Amino acid sequence: MKTRDEISDRQFGSLGEASASEYLFKKGFRTVAKNVFVGKKEIDLIAKGHGMILFVEVKTRRQTPADNAPFGRPGTAVNAKKRENLLYAVRGYIHNNPSVCADLQPRIDVIEVYADPFSEKYRVIEIRHIENAVTANG
Repeated sequence: MKTRDEISDRQFGSLGEASASEYLFKKGFRTVAKNVFVGKKEIDLIAKGHGMILFVEVKTRRQTPADNAPFGRPGTAVNAKKRENLLYAVRGYIHNNPSVCADLQPRIDVIEVYADPFSEKYRVIEIRHIENAVTANG
């Protein structure tokens, strides 16, 4: 495993997405796609299970899972513009892939992955799953 200094931001994000995918698998979801682009808008993970298709934004940070963290919780980075982009991408994906989405209830979730800020290696200390974090109503 690479040390903190050897992991690029992209690699760090990919490790967080892999951790989120594993977390969803343990909850009965199967990841069907990662890093899907609809135009220039990206969906980090798409997973199926329990009659749903989840579109997941993964936010990974090197911090302890405290609500009073200096920059707030990772999920707060999903601001109005990001929500708009996610809705655009999800609508486009559903339109372009009707057979993948058939008979499944769509939901947009955010998964916060907290990595130990004091570890030299990437080590998850907590995952928080915010279900239905983004809706068409805001």
